[in-house]
Amino acid sequence: MIVQVDELLGLSTVVVAPTSRSAAPATFRPVVRFGDEPTRVLVEQVRAVDVQRLDEQAGRLSAAEQRAVDDALATVLGLAG
Repeated sequence: MIVQVDELLGLSTVVVAPTSRSAAPATFRPVVRFGDEPTRVLVEQVRAVDVQRLDEQAGRLSAAEQRAVDDALATVLGLAG
């Protein structure tokens, strides 16, 4: 899933966090839903990838899911208050 601000989406790369339906639970791995499938966001594996590697959009996060991802990113990047 893309985890960078929309203002940077015109670049040739995007910052993503992989997702997994089978990853072990962790306090820094928020669960989001794409369709009917719960999936964990692996924020500890954030990376930049070429835009050409992306497939079609899987969906959008709810406001609560976005906050959970933001909080998890802040934790793993040491930005939590």
